[in-house]
Amino acid sequence: MTVLILQTRPALDMTEEQFFQFCQINSNYRIERNAKGELLVMSPNGSETGHCNAKLTQQLGNWSDEDGTGIDFDSSAGFRLPNGAERSPNASWVRIEKWQAIPPQQRQRFAPLCPDFVVELRSPSDNLKPLQEKMEEYLENGASLGWLIDRKNRRVYIYRPGSSVECLQSPETIEGDPLLSGFVLKLDKIW
Repeated sequence: MTVLILQTRPALDMTEEQFFQFCQINSNYRIERNAKGELLVMSPNGSETGHCNAKLTQQLGNWSDEDGTGIDFDSSAGFRLPNGAERSPNASWVRIEKWQAIPPQQRQRFAPLCPDFVVELRSPSDNLKPLQEKMEEYLENGASLGWLIDRKNRRVYIYRPGSSVECLQSPETIEGDPLLSGFVLKLDKIW
C-alpha cells in the first residue's frame, strides 16, 4: 500500500465534519489525518492483505461477541485521537463503558477516542518505521495494547504502555491477556 502525504495546512484546514465528508466522498481510498493536520492518502490493500485482514477481524469479532466486555471494529472505522489525529487501525477494540460514554450522534462519525486495543497489519509495500511510529502514537493517546503484525518478516511487535516493545518471531498465536482476557489470535491464516 503506497501512502501519499498531502501537506495541506495552512491552505486547507478542514473541520471534523468536512474531513469526515471528504473521506466519504473519496471512499475508494483509506484516508487518515495526522496530528499536524497532514492528510495521509492510502490506496486500497491488495487482495491477499485484505484476506489476511479479514481473518484478523473475524477472530477478534468472534471473541468480542462471546466476551461481551467491549466492541470490535474493522479497518474502515475511524477514530479521532486526543492529539487531533484521525486514524483507522486495521482492527481495534474498545471497552463497552468507554464506547457507551460517547453520545450516539458522535458514534456516527469518527469517534472521539483512542481504542483500548489496536492492530496494524503491514502490507508488502508498507515501510515499517511509519507503522511503528503510529503504534507509539496509539499508546501516547490511551491505547492499552497494540500489535503490529509484520507479515513480510513474520514478526509481531507488541506494544504496552510503560514497557519496551516486545518482538516475537514467527509465533503461532498471540494472547491478549489481561486486557482481552481469553483472546488468542491464531496467525496461521494471517502469515
